[in-house]
Amino acid sequence: MTRQVRTSPGAAYDLGYHVVWCPKYRRPVLSGRVKIRLQELIHAKADEHGWEIIALEVMPDHVHLSVKPHPKDSPSYVANQFKGHTSHVLREEFAHLRSRLPTLWSRSYFVASVGAVSAATVQRYIETQDEKAPKPGVARA
Repeated sequence: MTRQVRTSPGAAYDLGYHVVWCPKYRRPVLSGRVKIRLQELIHAKADEHGWEIIALEVMPDHVHLSVKPHPKDSPSYVANQFKGHTSHVLREEFAHLRSRLPTLWSRSYFVASVGAVSAATVQRYIETQDEKAPKPGVARA
């Protein structure tokens, strides 16, 4: 993957985060219409801030996101912008999320910085999250 340096007044940067977060109690509630709406909300929030989404995969019990934010935006700010906005909207639109969970997201999240060399690897990892892992001793075709 070639390095894409972005610029803003006073800065040139190539910064990326791999962010992972889960629903409270790791409940598998992120499917069907909830999954589709969550993807729409994540893209809208990224557009609102001018962040570039490199890869996004919503699994039933967690979310993987590779995003390129501005250098002024800390990893905690980025994660909390996505979690806070999506929780508010999804719980408002889907009553079953209010009745089954005290809050939509757990308080924790994982974030790692992604360098230019490993960005493609992280993207490939996120995009293949829904593929089943092979059983031990069974060769892949």
